[in-house]
Amino acid sequence: MTSVEDHPVAAWSFATDAEPRVHVVHENPDWFPPFEAAFRAQGVSFQEVLLTGGSIDLDAEPAPGVYWSRLSASAHTRDHARTKEFTRAVFAWLEGWGRRVVGGTGVVELEVSKVAQHALLRRHGFDVPRTLAVFGREDLPARARELEVPFITKHNQGGKGLGVRRFDTHEDFDAYVASPEFEEPADGTTLLQEFLRSAEPFVTRAEFVGGRFVYAVRVDTSAGSFELCPADACEVPEVVPFALREEITAEHPLVRRYEELLAAAGVEIAGIEFMETADGRTVTYDINTNTNYNPAVEAVAPRSGPGEIARYLGDLLRAETSS
Repeated sequence: MTSVEDHPVAAWSFATDAEPRVHVVHENPDWFPPFEAAFRAQGVSFQEVLLTGGSIDLDAEPAPGVYWSRLSASAHTRDHARTKEFTRAVFAWLEGWGRRVVGGTGVVELEVSKVAQHALLRRHGFDVPRTLAVFGREDLPARARELEVPFITKHNQGGKGLGVRRFDTHEDFDAYVASPEFEEPADGTTLLQEFLRSAEPFVTRAEFVGGRFVYAVRVDTSAGSFELCPADACEVPEVVPFALREEITAEHPLVRRYEELLAAAGVEIAGIEFMETADGRTVTYDINTNTNYNPAVEAVAPRSGPGEIARYLGDLLRAETSS
């Protein structure tokens, strides 16, 4: 069994009599250092597993412990186009053996589909942006004319602002769709969405661990960027500054509604993004189940996001080993 001191492993050759630990299933080591530091600080035994290849014996019992999904919808942008399918297979295997998975099969489907996120938010009564899902390229120009300009596009399997562009005329969009510059979505599904004008140039991301509120982050959008990844590895200097939004607390009515949503959906760790618009709406538009944390915000926040995750997963691990 690979120890926590070794490099991440890409295969699932684990002995079932090994020490129970938190198995972190992911594909991007650049995002892992804050979580590694938190696990070590709290004495939580962990194992990284890079799900970029490898194999499993479906008839073999998985190693004991708790499994945490760090699947990212943007994995394909790092040459890991098959990680989504690998994750689906591995989690089916883990859940079939009754292992405790945080961010399991149902959450994976939410992570990789903004259509699924939109449907979940609408079903729970949240104000969501007017959105059309277009499969393939052929119908895009005609369906775009159902939206007023300006409007934006997104990739259904998104993350990192993938495919997000603003169009001020339908003719500009027509030309883009017909051009070699058109960004083909990973799953072939492009979203056409109303352009929301914020009351002030920022959006808000509320972070949750164990289904409970940790803190809210103000994300400055005055530069017009759609790249909202808060991780240090994603940082674009002087483009998207992040700051703690202290006035939003666990008692805020919207936060309480988000907690109810996450509980109903079985989502334990998430970042939910919303915007307060110029015409008085509060619009929720994104659920991130592979959440990262900005170091500048972490430095001043009352609680640490990675610290809360390490504590939560450590508690789950202790509960698993004591039962």
